[in-house]
Amino acid sequence: MSTMLLNRLSLNRATLLHSAASRAKAIRPMAILNYSTAINPKHKAIFDQLDLQFENKGVFNGKWGGSGPIVDSINPADGSVIGRVQTGTVQELDETLKKMEDIKVMWRETPAPKRGEIVRQMRDALNEKLEPLGALVSLEMGKILPEGKGEVQEYIDICDYALGLGRSLNGQVVPSERPGHFMIEQWNPIGTVGVISAFNFPVAVYGWNSAIALVCGNPVVWKGAPTTNLSSIAVTKILEKVLVRNGLPGELCSLVAGGADVGQSMVDDERVKLLSFTGSTAVGRKVGETVAKRFGKSLLELGGNNAIVVMDDADLDLALRSVLFAAVGTAGQRCTTTRRLLLHEKIHDEFIEKLVKAYQSIRIGDPLEAGTLCGPLHTKAAVEHYRKGIEAVKAQGGKILTGGKVLDDRPGNFVVPTITSISPDADVVQNEIFVPILHTMKVKSLDHAIELNNSVKQGLSSSLFTRNPEHLFKWVGPSGSDCGIANINLPSSGAEIGCAFGGEKETGGGRESGSDAWKQYMRRSTCVINYSGQLPLAQGIKFE
Repeated sequence: MSTMLLNRLSLNRATLLHSAASRAKAIRPMAILNYSTAINPKHKAIFDQLDLQFENKGVFNGKWGGSGPIVDSINPADGSVIGRVQTGTVQELDETLKKMEDIKVMWRETPAPKRGEIVRQMRDALNEKLEPLGALVSLEMGKILPEGKGEVQEYIDICDYALGLGRSLNGQVVPSERPGHFMIEQWNPIGTVGVISAFNFPVAVYGWNSAIALVCGNPVVWKGAPTTNLSSIAVTKILEKVLVRNGLPGELCSLVAGGADVGQSMVDDERVKLLSFTGSTAVGRKVGETVAKRFGKSLLELGGNNAIVVMDDADLDLALRSVLFAAVGTAGQRCTTTRRLLLHEKIHDEFIEKLVKAYQSIRIGDPLEAGTLCGPLHTKAAVEHYRKGIEAVKAQGGKILTGGKVLDDRPGNFVVPTITSISPDADVVQNEIFVPILHTMKVKSLDHAIELNNSVKQGLSSSLFTRNPEHLFKWVGPSGSDCGIANINLPSSGAEIGCAFGGEKETGGGRESGSDAWKQYMRRSTCVINYSGQLPLAQGIKFE
């Protein structure tokens, strides 16, 4: 990989585009930060309940350690340092993977229902810590408290799903063409699973991967985003207690917080049989290429440039509330955030008028305060991407209908959610910006809307609002939306765990969470048993 790629690998989404200088802000205190050496009294209860200190070790492989750079976790709502983590090194990743090699046979030989029981206990342990862990996510990432708690709930839900999988990792019996032969497909654990997760979902993305990987018989090593290390440590401490209580090695749920060098080593290492990466398309492409060169498997969850289509026969009130949540939720920093709004020309003006009014009523503020609907962007660099996005809209012939302002009059990384009117062909529309900017445009028909929906290189999520059954079935059919998620009458964001989550094209093609996504964490064997005492060959071949 190139030096530029390595510098970007450890980050994700909006963070991936930061300069080296902006990344350095999290490494050591700078004058602009409200630097501290102790836990803020307002946050002490959260830290105490999660067994966190102001200074924490960022490596866990049965024991806690870390000898790498010290990284500050920064509250995006006010710029203060909320905690500090001593991260790991490439050598510590190597040591961790060696330990995981020693215990992987034990875990894969453990019956799947018993593995499911361990995940069930993890589920209960997470549920006991839902409130403080959700608050930590809000504090460290910046999403509002209901979304922080919802993210932890998502991890809890996938544990429930994994528990059931422990008794249903089914292969299949296939009829053999040869008499006296029995043919089956069997699924077995793939081996060590590596997870490189993103700042915007610092708990849930790991949960999707970890719960399923564990029940499938695989140990897991995790490198979270450097800007959300406290969330990674808090989750790992919760899982550690379950493992200790059951006499299991902590290496099953290993953690190596670190930078680009640790990320590169995880991608390169042949001991990591499946590498799950969540981040930008540019970095994901390199990750996929590198893992493929060593004949490993990769699970890529990359960029999204998601659209909502509102037809003239839609329930406009339902559509309005859905667009508001999908475009503004998590301050526009979800991979499924609505970036493009395609409005039928007959209802365009009416809908825009109502949407602008709704945007102007949004309460922007501290994500931990009740009533806040839009928290801060995660980093100062993201604020700069927002500024540049607004400038690009104007330079490319677009109009700002509402918003377009950085709130420089207050501490933190706050911006005003923005609606634009712009051509669908504009570069700023074709390329995802991970901030709350919603581009609106007119469409003449469903066919026109599908054409625009599918015109971007990404293919994660999409949604159509209509009451017309013909429109509904076309949207989800072979000539409809080309996205991995094709919703009807609900937002582009807020996916459930029961179905597989992921997208097509430059979104990467990976699938996590429900449905048969578990198969990615296993290897398939075709097994033929000859009990006939004879040797009939397939296809009637005679070899005598």
